[in-house]
Amino acid sequence: MRRIVIGMALSLVLVAAVACSGDGSATEAPALPTSTPPVARVTQAAIAPGLQDKEDAPPVASESGPATGGVFNTLWSDPPTMDPHLVTDGTSYGIVIEIFSGLVRLGADTSNPFEPDLAESWSVLEGGTVYEFKLRNDLKFSNGDPVTAQDFKWSFERAAHPDTASTVAEEFLGDIVGIQDIVDGNASSASGIEVVDERTLRLTIDAPKAYFIAKLTYPTAFVLNKNNVESLGRNWSDEPVSTGPFILKEYRIGQRIRLARNDNFWDRTAYLDEVVFNLAGGVSMAMYENDEIDITSVGLADLERVQDPTEEINKDLVEVPPNFAVSYVGFNMNEAPFDDANFRQALNHAVDKQLIADQVFSNLVKPAYGIIPPGFPGFSAEIKGLEFDAQLAKDLLAQSAYADPATRPRIILTVPGTGGSPGLTTEVIADMWRQNLGIEIEIQQVEWATYIQDLHRGRLQAWSGLSWQADYPDPQTFIDVLFRSTSAINYGGYANDQVDQYVVDAQTEQDATKRVEYYNNAEQIVISDAAWLPLWWGVDSKALVKPWVKDYQFSSLTIAKFKDVWIDK
Repeated sequence: MRRIVIGMALSLVLVAAVACSGDGSATEAPALPTSTPPVARVTQAAIAPGLQDKEDAPPVASESGPATGGVFNTLWSDPPTMDPHLVTDGTSYGIVIEIFSGLVRLGADTSNPFEPDLAESWSVLEGGTVYEFKLRNDLKFSNGDPVTAQDFKWSFERAAHPDTASTVAEEFLGDIVGIQDIVDGNASSASGIEVVDERTLRLTIDAPKAYFIAKLTYPTAFVLNKNNVESLGRNWSDEPVSTGPFILKEYRIGQRIRLARNDNFWDRTAYLDEVVFNLAGGVSMAMYENDEIDITSVGLADLERVQDPTEEINKDLVEVPPNFAVSYVGFNMNEAPFDDANFRQALNHAVDKQLIADQVFSNLVKPAYGIIPPGFPGFSAEIKGLEFDAQLAKDLLAQSAYADPATRPRIILTVPGTGGSPGLTTEVIADMWRQNLGIEIEIQQVEWATYIQDLHRGRLQAWSGLSWQADYPDPQTFIDVLFRSTSAINYGGYANDQVDQYVVDAQTEQDATKRVEYYNNAEQIVISDAAWLPLWWGVDSKALVKPWVKDYQFSSLTIAKFKDVWIDK
């Protein structure tokens, strides 16, 4: 998919854990780069007992390079899953990519977006329909078992099997011949996955697709240890055998997750002894200033202070690049009143996003009028959005089937959260709908894991508090995945034959310019149909990082990063 990223507090450097996020908090803002950890519940206080225990030795300095040892501490939220094949949200994603891995990975360099991971190389054959991967020599799982091509075949088929109940296997692996039959329960193996020998895996897809290699960077395509999964059953992810730079050392729900160095990692092993994710919540800035965590987002309340060069904390300030994400309000077109295009368009035109950006967020957010964010492949400044126009909004409402409030269905807007304020953005939008259209809505909060489950099952009438963040640098991850009528991630049930035709044409189009044109044409239709109410795009922001933390990398896409972090303390 990916991932849905929850739009979290006005902590402008926070990333929530979707599109793949964490828990909702009092004021929503666009989620920032997925390389930035999510702030947990901002209203919860003290950290769990023992969270600051340092069982490992302090860093051992090296005159020739980074230090080995030490612990990196950060805030996070409980992940809905630790099973890579079930990941659909950023909270889970940010941890899973540190523990597990696949054939290829996203690169930190945008000029070279994909890198070999467990595969040392690959070849594209048969006019783009066959991919042959050569695994690295002497690959091992974290328990010392060898990693072979057969492990990948088993893992892909396991991800697609109905018993696994992955909601995204069809989207990420469905191009492989035979995977759809497994998803449909008509087969247990895929003819398009061939084990040539222990180190050679051949994948046959149904047509040449420019984005296929990109999909293999997502956790659905990560390799698992068959014996580990089958011997421990449903609880296997409590003690996972893995291939990433870290292993799961401990997980105490609501307290902490501890990752330790994987000494069987194929590449240079991590410098850190541990990464500790605090799940107990707390006030991020206060915890940072008390040296309880090593990184934090910067919210509006603290922005002026941390930017003051006379303040001691100013030396910790770093710039964070915008992430490739769009936050939005989603509509379920299978439920009234959102089955009416005029009604949806009225809601879009009734929201003054620029006013919210000016008055609520001090212009630290950028109103979104399209889907694909600026700077991302396929972005077009020519997309014409549904801008604020109160009179047009009233006219469209009058033309809709739901103009009469007496017969209009009850409207429930669901946001993730566990009580308290549903979020300032949501409240302001609801107030604009009320003032400009006379439309009343109910705001409902549900716990994050339930929210994600209900979203996938199409149970929500309308929803907010989320961002969709790119999984890989290709417009397919926005337009095709989100709005193709047959996509499992098309949560609103949007269906438009012309959009479907454009994205299907783009799937196999080899001319890059024409391919982008297809996506832009589809995007314009989606926007004109008001399938969403887009809110904000990712923006430049700021974070605080402790001076002893070295080589922490911020990225506009989610990449594994802790392997290269080291502590100089």
